[in-house]
Amino acid sequence: MSVYLDYNATTPLDRRVLDTMMPFLCEQFGNASSGHQSGRVARAAMDVAREQVAALVNAHPSQVIFTSGGTEANNLALKGCAARLTPGHIILSGVEHSSVRTPANVLKKYGWTLDEISVDADGQLIIDNLRTIFSGMSAARSKILAVMLANNETGIVYETAPIAALARDFGAILLVDAVQAAGKIPVDFTRGGAQLMSLSAHKIYGPKGVGALIVDKAVDMEPMLQGGGQEKARRAGTENVAAIVGFGKAAELALSELSTRYAQVQTLHHYLETRLRAELPQVCIFGQQADRLPNTSFFALPGLDGETLLMSLDQAGLAVSSGSACATGEVEPSHVLLAMGVSPEHARGAIRVSLGKESRRDEIDSFIDCLKQQVRVLQSFAAVACA
Repeated sequence: MSVYLDYNATTPLDRRVLDTMMPFLCEQFGNASSGHQSGRVARAAMDVAREQVAALVNAHPSQVIFTSGGTEANNLALKGCAARLTPGHIILSGVEHSSVRTPANVLKKYGWTLDEISVDADGQLIIDNLRTIFSGMSAARSKILAVMLANNETGIVYETAPIAALARDFGAILLVDAVQAAGKIPVDFTRGGAQLMSLSAHKIYGPKGVGALIVDKAVDMEPMLQGGGQEKARRAGTENVAAIVGFGKAAELALSELSTRYAQVQTLHHYLETRLRAELPQVCIFGQQADRLPNTSFFALPGLDGETLLMSLDQAGLAVSSGSACATGEVEPSHVLLAMGVSPEHARGAIRVSLGKESRRDEIDSFIDCLKQQVRVLQSFAAVACA
């Protein structure tokens, strides 16, 4: 048995995307910066992809800067803006992805102050806390604010309109990490009020190794990679044309199939959580009172270690994710759950199931049945150890 339920980590490459990429992996191998016909073909294909990615998030094609993925996009946004500003304040939510948290912490070495927005027990941002943070800052100091559109662990969706309004009022540049949201829910860069937005292809059935940063034309950024004029001189280096073309096709499909995919995974998601509550009444589903992505369930079973349960499920052929992070050989509880006030012991038991357009009801049944079996086994081991 092999069941994949980790679509938030990555998605399989859509066959239609691969078919679109193939000519640019073989016959159409030209460098998009070359002036001859082969280069012009590559450049034209990239232009189409830029339009497709822009359409997915209601941006203008000229605002799309292709990167190697969401991590580079977030690093470029934070470090690129910070390099053109006098050191001031970076404000993050307590649940941001490490690709935002880590570069923000690095910038502290260069004189930037890091402030964190609190979240409540349901994982929702406390807007009054953000207002208080802004109010305590000097109007003259630079401000960069980073807030994700949807959390990769809990699936909680954040309303960015009031955040964008506060950012405008206090003169902050707003970065919205839309890596997990794009392709699952409608995303609107133009109306959302952000100046920067990060995206990744492999979360929407595109290839790994390509993403994008959507940039408002008024934002001034220092490129992280220098040595060429590619991507409007904001990201030097020969473009990965095949991957970019694949990203474009994946974005086109994600937009055209958005409502169908949403309805499909939402139905399965409801079935999953209904069975979880019925079969394992002790389950705690995190963020269930909040607006969440239609495909994501993050839950824990009291007294069970998530990593141990994850390995047991893996051995049984089920691919899910843990809410813990492993660093230097030690398992740390999810920083997202800790920010929500969950105890470290409870957070270490967290398991994430994320569904995709290829998920099936029988896979949910297989997962629940296997989960129940593994829970019984682990609980019996615990009982023997305590005897």
